[in-house]
Amino acid sequence: MSYNSFMQSSLSTLIDAFDRRLVLRGETITVVESCTGGALASALTGISGSSQWFRLGLVTYADQFKTELLGVSQESLESEGAVSRTVVQEMVKGAMKLARADYGIAISGIAGPGGGTQEKPVGMVWFGFGCNGHVEAVRMQFSGDRNAVRVQSVEFSLRKMLQLME
Repeated sequence: MSYNSFMQSSLSTLIDAFDRRLVLRGETITVVESCTGGALASALTGISGSSQWFRLGLVTYADQFKTELLGVSQESLESEGAVSRTVVQEMVKGAMKLARADYGIAISGIAGPGGGTQEKPVGMVWFGFGCNGHVEAVRMQFSGDRNAVRVQSVEFSLRKMLQLME
């Protein structure tokens, strides 16, 4: 299945659920992505009316911008690397502050096919979720090619955020 057809079919129900909840509550969300390259923001803004609740989407591949735009500490990046619990937590906090959003999602991982190590293999993705002042980080290991890892990351992030919003 192609990336575009997956995004259109499998995610539409999840996006509709976001739309209903956020419009009903008058709340907002922001996202900051690395390995997904804007796919999450694209999915969320793919429906009419998302401007009511979608605040800001950033793709911060370079560590410099994680630090400059989001306030991720240089120490965290040097000691743990961009693909880590601490960094996604700092990313989501910074994005929510920057966008003044009620909710936030941060994604940083290794989509492949290169870049993986024994400690951080291809398909390893860290997620940061911000919800009502609480920040949670979750690590997942996905399989498949680069597109598959990215698609699984977008779907997981939406499902998990909906659970946290309940």
